[in-house]
Amino acid sequence: MISPFPVCTPQGRYTVADWLNLPEITGQRVELIDGSFVVSPLPLSDHQLCASRLSTTLAAAAPEAFEVVGPCGLRTATEVPVPDILVGDADALLAETTVLLPQQTLLVAEIVGRESRRRDYHDKPRIYAAAGIPTFLRVELVGANPPYVEVLSLRDGAYVSVAHVDAGQLVKLADPFPVEFDPARLLSRRFR
Repeated sequence: MISPFPVCTPQGRYTVADWLNLPEITGQRVELIDGSFVVSPLPLSDHQLCASRLSTTLAAAAPEAFEVVGPCGLRTATEVPVPDILVGDADALLAETTVLLPQQTLLVAEIVGRESRRRDYHDKPRIYAAAGIPTFLRVELVGANPPYVEVLSLRDGAYVSVAHVDAGQLVKLADPFPVEFDPARLLSRRFR
């Protein structure tokens, strides 16, 4: 069996170039964080359902200059995180790109999973803030009143929590475009 990853690197850490040279892998997400490849299996169904509904909600509100995708690589100088959802420049996303650059990205969203909790609360906010991504949404599927959404806004190079919205309340975003939604709709039964 052929290993999809280089066994060792001359400098001891993987680079963005190493990540870009990986073969396409189905059923796994490969991220480059802190010089290491982080491989995640497909998420559980509640995670996938939440991501799909949040993507649909954002896409319905997005102006035509933006597209909503997920998961999609976000290329920084030294790392390639893969957010669950990314709102970016439509022209760049329609150009069959492998990754988006920070200046082409307006919002990222992470649905916190059991295996990704540390990355979603520590590593990824650090990476996204350093890259200058203006808005970061973090969705929790467990807790007192799940799902709930935390809205983080970039201020002076760091994220500041500007809203914590429980199920049954309304998330109200102004940036990158106006959109409102109840987090409960991200995991409830569909209504026809």
